[in-house]
Amino acid sequence: MEQTLTICNVATSAMVRECKLAYITRAGVEIGVASTKAFTTQLAGLFLLTLALAQSKGRLPEADEARLLKEMRHLPVALQSVLALEPQVISWAEDFARKENALFLGRGLHFPIALEGALKLKEVTYIHAEAYAAGELKHGPLALVTSEMPVVAVAPNDTLLEKLKSNLQEVRARGGVLYVLADGDTRIESAEGVHVIRMPEHYGALSPLLHVVPLQLLAYHTACARGTDVDKPRNLAKSVTVE
Repeated sequence: MEQTLTICNVATSAMVRECKLAYITRAGVEIGVASTKAFTTQLAGLFLLTLALAQSKGRLPEADEARLLKEMRHLPVALQSVLALEPQVISWAEDFARKENALFLGRGLHFPIALEGALKLKEVTYIHAEAYAAGELKHGPLALVTSEMPVVAVAPNDTLLEKLKSNLQEVRARGGVLYVLADGDTRIESAEGVHVIRMPEHYGALSPLLHVVPLQLLAYHTACARGTDVDKPRNLAKSVTVE
């Protein structure tokens, strides 16, 4: 029998009515069109759902489950540390406010986080922003890189770090200016044309939840600097009523 599940923040939404099962994230009322809390809450919800499915199939040892749940409970503290980086993000936003294009790069788990960063920037600032899997950089996007094209990179200390560093070197070699969200032990240093914000701690499988917040803040503060309406972006509506 077909099983359908919607993960949604609004219990009365059409998706909830259409699906057999509903997982309500309870992030609170979404005021702005470009909602950020709905995204981050869905990431947390999906992670818990994954743990539950793995446990039900006998694929999650008790010790691993306990460790991962402990990390989830620590998320509020970890996120507070990320929010403390806001002054550095505002400094980036002052640069971005003068630009009309931006590239975002991420690898593996963090490619969708780069996508979210680009989406939020284009939604609320009207800067043309695109995200790419960093491994695809040489297959076209590198041709766009100039000193006027800021490149944002999500750089956690994971198994793909060295490959990402190679991508960053390619950008610098072509005069691109880098803005890197780096875990503290990545050995990526600030230099001419390289702006680094150090994340407070490496967070493994939950790292995307921490890295996405500075990107959302970047969009917000860039929009403020450009004087655009953060809550009501032009041409967008909170609910889609036409196909």
